[in-house]
Amino acid sequence: MRFARLGPAGSERPAVVADDGTYLDLSGLTGDIDGAFLASDGPQRARAALDSLPRLEVPAGTRLGPPIARPGKIVCIGLNYARHAAESGAQPPAEPVVFMKASDTVVGPDDDVLIPRASVKTDYEVELAVVIGTTARYLDGPDDAAAHIAGFAVSNDVSEREFQLERGGQWDKGKNCETFNPLGPWLVTPDELDVPALRLRSWVNGELRQNELAADMIFGVPHLIWYLSQFMVLHPGDVVNTGTPAGVAMGLPGQPYLRAGDVVELEIEGLGRQRQHFA
Repeated sequence: MRFARLGPAGSERPAVVADDGTYLDLSGLTGDIDGAFLASDGPQRARAALDSLPRLEVPAGTRLGPPIARPGKIVCIGLNYARHAAESGAQPPAEPVVFMKASDTVVGPDDDVLIPRASVKTDYEVELAVVIGTTARYLDGPDDAAAHIAGFAVSNDVSEREFQLERGGQWDKGKNCETFNPLGPWLVTPDELDVPALRLRSWVNGELRQNELAADMIFGVPHLIWYLSQFMVLHPGDVVNTGTPAGVAMGLPGQPYLRAGDVVELEIEGLGRQRQHFA
């Protein structure tokens, strides 16, 4: 199943994406697609009610919101593709590199992204996002991870590299600026996907910049969910950004960082496409 949220920020309406691309109204079943919905077997209840859900009239130009509302936390993995680690001047890590983003960085997949004041090194990162469906703590091993995953989405882990790497301290200063985590368009349940075969791509002003498979991750999704559960409780609705492939501006000749007016597009096969203007 593919879940979506439609409408103005703060007033999104929950929906299921039908096979023909139209939307089915979930508001009779739940007030939103959030942690409470996932924790109460919401996807299963939506599947059971699918044939009775009314169609939504969606006028042209209707905004798509992030497909999960108010994530409790966003846990991010750095340097999780060997070629990206190399372009960053780092060795592949022996254990996952973990940092956090605040939930208020999340915006819709096609919302504008705001370049921070004084920024000269704003960068893009297409990533596979995992949405947690049931509480995960101290999992016994990677094989236990699948039971705790509600689905997957496209994420743009926007980063300001000077803030992140040149201003001292941890990475968080370069990761938590306003609008720095476009998410969506859909939350797609695991039964629809062959995760290692998913191809991640990004374009800047029409130029292909990133193009790798999820199978190229150093630490795959099951390992990451198991690993994180040893250090923190993962709750329904939490998001895990699993790292970005090579091809970010920081690693390219001339370091073509983003400027106002640039357009970034991101796509993961089976999970949909994003398009953001940088302002």
